[in-house]
Amino acid sequence: MPDYAHGTGDHAPEELASLVGARLGLVFSARDSDFLGAYHLAAFPGGQIRVQPNRIPGDDGEDDLHAEDLPADWVLLLTTTAAGGAALAARLDAIDGLVRIDGPT
Repeated sequence: MPDYAHGTGDHAPEELASLVGARLGLVFSARDSDFLGAYHLAAFPGGQIRVQPNRIPGDDGEDDLHAEDLPADWVLLLTTTAAGGAALAARLDAIDGLVRIDGPT
């Protein structure tokens, strides 16, 4: 479970990964999973950031939503850190078009 989740309707997954990578000095790699679909992952000491579409492929051939309360066309940014990520989340909060949707306030 991620520490923080952000979302946007303003950026495609590739754009968001590039933007966040440049802002934080991280390199995202494109991945593909039967469970998550196509996504981008950056790892750093003590954590990782995953950028993925809200719409993920379902087992029944129909798409499912990772976050059902968000629009299907949104892109999610999920952060997981070993010691909490308040400072990281604050840096992500400053990115135009990116909205915090879950995590401590």
